[in-house]
Amino acid sequence: MDKRWSLQGMTALVTGGTKGIGKAVVEELSMFGARVHTCARDETQLQECLREWQEKGFQVTTSVCDVSSRDQRENLMEKVSSLFQGKLNILVNNVGVLRGKPTTEYVEYDWTLHISTNVEAAFHFSQLSHPLLKASGNGSIVFISSITGIVSLDCGSIYSLTKGALNQLARNLACEWAKDRIRANAVAPNIIKTPMAQSYLEDLSFIEGLLSRTPLGRAGEPNEVASLVVFLCLPAASYITGQTICVDGGLTVNGLSYKPHA
Repeated sequence: MDKRWSLQGMTALVTGGTKGIGKAVVEELSMFGARVHTCARDETQLQECLREWQEKGFQVTTSVCDVSSRDQRENLMEKVSSLFQGKLNILVNNVGVLRGKPTTEYVEYDWTLHISTNVEAAFHFSQLSHPLLKASGNGSIVFISSITGIVSLDCGSIYSLTKGALNQLARNLACEWAKDRIRANAVAPNIIKTPMAQSYLEDLSFIEGLLSRTPLGRAGEPNEVASLVVFLCLPAASYITGQTICVDGGLTVNGLSYKPHA
């Protein structure tokens, strides 16, 4: 295989890798030859996934970690540094929480939860991983953002602002860390068939409204997001940095519909 299209010999950390987009990313990275470490809060889920990945021959290791805890983030990165001999090629900041409410109904805990999990964790993991990414000589950070960080929805303003923050963080790090041969990009999905999105997928009025604005007319699959994430980490994508790329079935470019009079 052309080395531009391979991750053989490379290392990766994916946060929240036991379900949804995170799990798809772990598996896609593994299929391209990367050694992957992932984390989640639920040890039982981690063990179930680990057995599944081992059966597939993937090189995956796991840790229990609540990414909203600063101490646990630091412990995780110490383990990653030890596992990968102080070098890391890929960091995928995937973990996120979503509580969709009208703005007037949010309470202090909603704010704290979103900021600590969606923004603070991604920022801190990027800081902690910098020396490892730099040491690898070829680093790539991917933030799992959302179309809600680009366009407006009727609810979920705190979630949306956290995703907008990730898009800006990708731009900043792309410029600041280019000298260290580290690229940074954000991937912004539309609604994807994941456990976190299940309640929204079952809300007919919400999903019909959203999909009516989506040219492809359907929700996305986790592997459709993972394929872009992995592409951005490949040597073939070596000139792409600072971008927010939507995986959205066309929603963010859809304009007004117009039907001419007969």
